[in-house]
Amino acid sequence: MSDVVLQDVAKHYGTAIAVENMTLRIADGELVALLGPSGCGKTTTLRMIGGFVDATKGRITVGGRDVTGLPPNRRNMGFVFQNYALFPHMTVAQNVAFGLEMRKVNKSDAARRMREALARVRLSQYADRLPKQMSGGQQQRVALARALVIEPDVLLLDEPLSNLDASLRQEMKLEIRQLQQSLGLTTVFVTHDQDEAMSTSDRMVLMYNGRVEQVGAPDQMYTQPRSAFAAAFLGIPNLLRGRMAADHGSFVTDAGPVLRLAGQAPVAGPACLALRPEVVAIATTAPDEGVNALAGRVEVMSFHGAAVEYQIATEAGPRMTARTTAPGLGGATPVPQGSRVWLCWSPSAGVIVSEH
Repeated sequence: MSDVVLQDVAKHYGTAIAVENMTLRIADGELVALLGPSGCGKTTTLRMIGGFVDATKGRITVGGRDVTGLPPNRRNMGFVFQNYALFPHMTVAQNVAFGLEMRKVNKSDAARRMREALARVRLSQYADRLPKQMSGGQQQRVALARALVIEPDVLLLDEPLSNLDASLRQEMKLEIRQLQQSLGLTTVFVTHDQDEAMSTSDRMVLMYNGRVEQVGAPDQMYTQPRSAFAAAFLGIPNLLRGRMAADHGSFVTDAGPVLRLAGQAPVAGPACLALRPEVVAIATTAPDEGVNALAGRVEVMSFHGAAVEYQIATEAGPRMTARTTAPGLGGATPVPQGSRVWLCWSPSAGVIVSEH
């Protein structure tokens, strides 16, 4: 069993706090994404797990074994760096076998495991090439094979897709997920990209200013963010500030309008109504009673493949985003820029989140 447990782990650099009070359990065979903006502490957390950065306080265990004070080479973890960190003077085969040589694995076993690792990432025919003769995606596969060949207890991935173009990124995130699932390998994946985190992970850990902001499965994080920061970072641009009424049946916005609610969990004090663009409809005539509606004008209309996105300046003040199905896929005819419209949504749409 190779679960990873962090107990009250912190990293301080003098008076600067990189990570504080990190307590987390990553189950055996689970893929957890550490997500957040630059400087939030996600890479520092990964490096503390791997032993590349010493924790200021706290305890880290793997499979019940305390590894807090151990160097990286005694933790049996595979690490894929953001820049791949391949040895430029070594062939692909030599790069992949390097960790086995350091562990003094006999040559015949090392050669067999190297071939198996290259076959796993579909690079058998490139064994004699140098890294400079490989594409970015191929180099990343070499780095992945090198991490897997040592048969690690835990796989650590630090922004592994950030140097790839969009099409390769899509291909490689699926490949990483398939490999991880087929091997049942406990994996920690650092990214700043919420789409990468949602599409690859079993659970997401959203970090902010060195602390855990929210933990949950991707679908839970998508639909139930707990704070304005989480909502905005996870792709909800519509945050209407205000307070819930005492009966929890309406939301009084700072801008003035009072909006109906239905089924939202109560939040005390200053809050935001978070609305995903896809739950906001656009009407060119005033809607019937029973729905929430804000009048405004279309400032920007843009096509995004399967969707049309609108930026609306509402008459009440807040700017909002709506996203509708593209006309070629059955959506309505786009509303021209400058048109007066009503943004409409049901009382049960959206979620109330804390303001911070």
